[in-house]
Amino acid sequence: MNVPALRSPNAALVLDLLRTAGEAGISRLELAERTGLTPQAVSKITARLRSEGLATEAGHRASTGGKPRTVLRLVPTAGYAVGVHLDRDELTTLLTDLAGTVVARRTRAVALGEGAEPVLAAVAEEVRALTAGFAASGTYASEATAGPRADHARGFTAGSHRDQVRNSAPGPRADPVPDSAPGPRVDDVPDSVPGPRADPVPDSVTGSLPAPVLGVGVAMPGPLDHRAGVPGRVTGFPEWDGHPVREELARRIGLPVVLDKDTNAAALGLAVRPAAPSSFAYVHLGTGLGAGLVLGGAPLRGDRTGAGELGHQTVQLDGPVCGCGGRGCLEVLCLAAVARGEGAEAARILGAGAANVVRLLDIDEVLLGGRLVLAAPEVFAGGVREVLAGLGLTAPVRVAGDRDAVAEGAAWLVLAPLFGGGSAPRAA
Repeated sequence: MNVPALRSPNAALVLDLLRTAGEAGISRLELAERTGLTPQAVSKITARLRSEGLATEAGHRASTGGKPRTVLRLVPTAGYAVGVHLDRDELTTLLTDLAGTVVARRTRAVALGEGAEPVLAAVAEEVRALTAGFAASGTYASEATAGPRADHARGFTAGSHRDQVRNSAPGPRADPVPDSAPGPRVDDVPDSVPGPRADPVPDSVTGSLPAPVLGVGVAMPGPLDHRAGVPGRVTGFPEWDGHPVREELARRIGLPVVLDKDTNAAALGLAVRPAAPSSFAYVHLGTGLGAGLVLGGAPLRGDRTGAGELGHQTVQLDGPVCGCGGRGCLEVLCLAAVARGEGAEAARILGAGAANVVRLLDIDEVLLGGRLVLAAPEVFAGGVREVLAGLGLTAPVRVAGDRDAVAEGAAWLVLAPLFGGGSAPRAA
């Protein structure tokens, strides 16, 4: 089913404002003021979004004159996305609604060292169990399935958005297309370039969910190529080098799959939150050490997905050998300090790396996350702050990532294109 409303960058901007407005909603007049579109254009877009089951009325708000304004909001249950965090020793799968709210979660032990075949089989198994369990629980809201709009919601997912996820190229968010500007009006913005359609989704994946699953976002340790959907020589696990992870999972699961680094996914999930800083580094310390970079509100990956490899900065020329082949890398030194029980020293080392990022990119804020940071948040936040302050660097430091920051961000790899976030990697 062709849904013109979702092919327009202006519609994506409107939909994103509905998302960030939350349950309180936002009026058409406010949408027009914040997008620069005419009230007539906004009315046409919101009518389409309502007909597709993506928006609904949220009540009325008093106005300065005339009748009260109708307030609109996003319908989060119009669709779902799966986020997968494939760590070196653990697999976490989440199901989120369109607002990114987690509605189901599973976790199990895995070992990347077992090789791609058994690990990817486990991922596919967990995704099927996740969606089937949520469908069987009956805990979802029913607004996406009520009335004639239910079929429209299913139609938008099965066709248009899956193609949109597949064909979303990295790049900045689209600006509004003013109605007064030369060229096509909002109703005539051309469709995005068609891509291959998704294969029929097995019942074992979608089950009896009230609305369709848009796709699966997978985040794993780097290095990897987010454009090709293949990992590189993952530190300590070179056997994954070049394996077609994205394509294999898409075949196994039957849904579009997006692959990115764990730190990039977490950074994206933080960047889409209301009032997020426009530039920050998300520094993740868990089974490894890395950073996700956001500049101008968009993740910075680099053409080869090499940006943010903070853990493999050399900080000690004659230091211990790292799994990447180098010596004295930030990761090997920091993890060694943690293993010795020297949390303050690990925080100092992490602070040295964070300071390098602040000096290089002049970012607004340093956000910390990862299981080791969350195990001692005050130690790491305080230690990193102390290093930055000692160097005269004023960037604030805080712990921002929760235990599922990577998996939640992985779901946003799928959701972002729906809201105009063209910086998500291409899907298989």
